[in-house]
Amino acid sequence: MVKNKIKHEKKELPLIGWREYLTLPILNIDKIKVKIDTGARTSVIHALHIHTYKEKSLEMVKFEVHPIQRETQTTIHCVAPLLEYRHVTNSGGHTQLRPVIVTPIQLGDYQWNIELTLTNRDVMGFRMLLGRQAIKKRFLIDCTKSFLH
Repeated sequence: MVKNKIKHEKKELPLIGWREYLTLPILNIDKIKVKIDTGARTSVIHALHIHTYKEKSLEMVKFEVHPIQRETQTTIHCVAPLLEYRHVTNSGGHTQLRPVIVTPIQLGDYQWNIELTLTNRDVMGFRMLLGRQAIKKRFLIDCTKSFLH
């Protein structure tokens, strides 16, 4: 029997669980529970009342976030520069044109920028998914653990 070998780089990658809490400091979201989703290429956040507008020569997007799972009382108003619109195929196989922003996130002691698509995730279990592009070459996932950071 041939075993698969993984080429290790010189640095060790930290472990994260299949779900974690993180912060989106520029969006003023102090704590949001995210599912680590290697099946999703891009990260996504539950966003409502999404509107784009021009500010000077920059295209901006404003939206609202309910950061707490199964709770709609807490609302955070967010504004960010619009990176682009992107066609994203959701887990149901439907393609949707979504606005994309770039924002820093913080997970424990680690902070970096990610691309984040905006869409209504009311019927989904998690308010945010952290996709594989956001974690690539940064972390290893222990699918048996949660909240390691």
